[in-house]
Amino acid sequence: MTTTRGRIDKREAILAAAFAVFARTGYDAAGVQEIAAEAGVAKPTVYNHFRDKETLFRAALAAAAERVAAANLAAVERITPDGDPHRTLTRAARALARRCCDEESRALRALTYAQLGRFPELLTEVYAVTAGRLAGTLADRLARLIVAGRLRHDDPALIAEQFLALLTGPLETRSRLGTRHLTAAEVDAVADRAAATIVGAFGTGAGER
Repeated sequence: MTTTRGRIDKREAILAAAFAVFARTGYDAAGVQEIAAEAGVAKPTVYNHFRDKETLFRAALAAAAERVAAANLAAVERITPDGDPHRTLTRAARALARRCCDEESRALRALTYAQLGRFPELLTEVYAVTAGRLAGTLADRLARLIVAGRLRHDDPALIAEQFLALLTGPLETRSRLGTRHLTAAEVDAVADRAAATIVGAFGTGAGER
């Protein structure tokens, strides 16, 4: 058990180090030796877990996508049918927007787009884990608001799509596709407007206070 735990810990350390190095230097400039040093392991240890740099790159992005997805889903869990829908949607929107603009999410998008020509399938894989999973879970939570009478009856998947578009569109524009840092106030303002727009378009007034 101890040996297995140690191997898992080393693998996780290598994946975290690899993502950090790839984000810092890009895929082409990143070296396995640099990644090993960042992880605090010997270079052969990296190859014991991953056969080559491409395999490590794919695994590092997959692990990062899972972390981003977990944070996004935790944010969506803030949406409950109890109380004021504007308040619950604003809480979720702020958490989603802040995660969208953090360093890990920005690096994940940048690395995926930068290697689109070399690894085109990565975009589909990362999207399925992050945006795809988020959209489905968000639609489910919005459906609960509809059933509770907090939002008017409509297609929850469509509302989820519009909600996410209201978040990501302005964030990408204002950050110049992630090349400009947004202040917390700017991020929250986008989130607040997205939540207000959805409630304005689909709210019923039920439960608001």
